[in-house]
Amino acid sequence: MIRVEDLPAAHPGRRLLTGRTPFFAAPTEPRCSYCAYVPRTWTPGARMPVLVAVHGTGRNVGALREGLIPFADRHDVIVVTPLFPAGIGDPDDVHNYKTLDAYGIRFDLVLLEILDQVRERWNARVDTVMLCGHSGGGQFAHRFLYLHPERVEAVAVSAPGSVTVLDSARAWPDGTGDTQSRFGSTVDPTAVAGVPVLLVIGADDDGRADLAAMGEPGRSRPAELARLAASLRAHGAAVRTAEVPGVGHSAAGTQPSVTAFFDDLLAG
Repeated sequence: MIRVEDLPAAHPGRRLLTGRTPFFAAPTEPRCSYCAYVPRTWTPGARMPVLVAVHGTGRNVGALREGLIPFADRHDVIVVTPLFPAGIGDPDDVHNYKTLDAYGIRFDLVLLEILDQVRERWNARVDTVMLCGHSGGGQFAHRFLYLHPERVEAVAVSAPGSVTVLDSARAWPDGTGDTQSRFGSTVDPTAVAGVPVLLVIGADDDGRADLAAMGEPGRSRPAELARLAASLRAHGAAVRTAEVPGVGHSAAGTQPSVTAFFDDLLAG
């Protein structure tokens, strides 16, 4: 694999591999892929930190990356946006990645392999990353935190339609009781609580009709987010919440709150 630092400064590969990059297949699961935004200020010695942004059900990865470019340039941060395609195993399935495993794929491990490649190609700092996700991406993000808290510097969860609570009496994905048999690791609530969390939603994002249509009647996005906040706080997590006036179920609408959260984190 080409490392950007091995290319001469005038090589066209430098232009291809900084700024908005192409999509690359995930190392051992080529049905999944990722693209990145690498600030033009990149140098081999910069050891830039990484923000991972996970798409929702619509998989609008391009718009997601685009909206985070000003943040990336402001802080010299590499933005990594994985793509977990719909239709793996079932041509009509759009949910696969949200609970981290489906059809023999561990989507959390796919992301970790992507981060290993990001480390090698751009000499990026990926031991811990900032992580965010909207809707289905918010489902993935908080569940990834549960299994890999040591890899997450901070996480922003926007408007998930369903959540996993820190409850060992419930099976995954409702709770965390069977993660040892399912994933080979037990969720450590103390480690999870050490990671700063933002929970954000649009004030006009109720979601009841959407969730009922997907077979989950009686649920609403605000209620799910409140359940997640209560569970995290009960275990000592530092949870910030935000409700954005005039915004519905919109990744772009909640993104300013997400970037403000990470602005504060990077400002110390």
